[in-house]
Amino acid sequence: MRITGYRSLATVHDWGRPVGDVNGVVAGEVTEVPVLILETDEGLTGVGLGSHPDAHRVFPALEGQDPRAVTSLYDRMLSYVFKSGHGGQVFGAVGALDMALWDLKAKIAGEPLWRTLGAADRFVPGYASGLEYALGDDELVEFYRGWAARGFSGAKVKGGLDVERDVRRLAAVRDVFRANTPRPALMYDVNESWGAHQAVRLARSVEDRVDLTWIEEPVRRWDVAGHRAVASGIRAAVATGENLTGLEHYRALFDADAVGVVQTGSVWGITHFLRVSTLAYGHGLPVSPVGYNANPLAHAAAAVPNHLATEVQDLAFPVGLRVDQEIADGGIVLGDTPGLGIEVDEEAIAAHAASGTWSAPGGPHVRPADAGLRLAPARDRTTKEHFGGGNRQREGIAG
Repeated sequence: MRITGYRSLATVHDWGRPVGDVNGVVAGEVTEVPVLILETDEGLTGVGLGSHPDAHRVFPALEGQDPRAVTSLYDRMLSYVFKSGHGGQVFGAVGALDMALWDLKAKIAGEPLWRTLGAADRFVPGYASGLEYALGDDELVEFYRGWAARGFSGAKVKGGLDVERDVRRLAAVRDVFRANTPRPALMYDVNESWGAHQAVRLARSVEDRVDLTWIEEPVRRWDVAGHRAVASGIRAAVATGENLTGLEHYRALFDADAVGVVQTGSVWGITHFLRVSTLAYGHGLPVSPVGYNANPLAHAAAAVPNHLATEVQDLAFPVGLRVDQEIADGGIVLGDTPGLGIEVDEEAIAAHAASGTWSAPGGPHVRPADAGLRLAPARDRTTKEHFGGGNRQREGIAG
């Protein structure tokens, strides 16, 4: 079997609610989901998810190759782009192609990827995460009640702008999950919105009033000294890594004892997750992949010995994707469909006219100009005032 080509599709995910974080919100409730189809000369195809506009730069490393040599092909892709670097959207293209290669490998073997990777159990422990920054307090509680009903015992709360609001929301979410456990896990994600000069002070202010399991990305992703200061200055663990795009980015954090929970981005692919997990395992650290459409990293998470919990962001799947998994019992129950268990209905995608984007001017993938440069917490203002449109989210706000 040889790799002959690839195709790119674009579908959407309808969240049924605004989604985002302290950096901005997609108010339209619909976001794009890029899909890559890797083709072979025998008609079998592999599916990869995630943005891949630079796939044309990376694909020549795969053309004509046997798709079963996945890890060798991963290194071949990295070598192919080493002069220009493998960060950003180039690494995203590598990740989508790698995901499709693993999907093909398991399909060739006629088994789900979790079995191909050596997992003994189809269940993947998870925690709930709704990208819920724009929800009002009552909406937040109602949203997480649905996750508690599915057996989850912990959740992530987005914050970072107004710590008083964050404390109130964390406490409300804690009370929801007390239906399942006396001490729910609370993950607090500020999405790099703090500066190193304020991170320890603000984090302590929050954890003095609520028991945090971890605080996520308290400072910029590459700030080893800042992460170390937070890790040594608070009780909760520090989690980071979803935006790092190579083992070289993790080593400095590990060597400085600056991270307690190691994260990876789902769109960076299966091999990236496996290698980061091995490096973390050698340092005695747990791993926790961040969520993404159809939870593709769950198969790999089931197979590593140091998996802690996988972020699960929604109970539904993108238009035109049939996914063989169930969200139940506080995690993901993977099915037996060969490969990733993702079937692409191209007719359904073509018939659906909706569009969406993460890259709106209001964020959340656009960093506000004053992020990390706010002197004091903001007044408690409504979400609509935070994200009423354009740059209004930054007018007169500090946090």
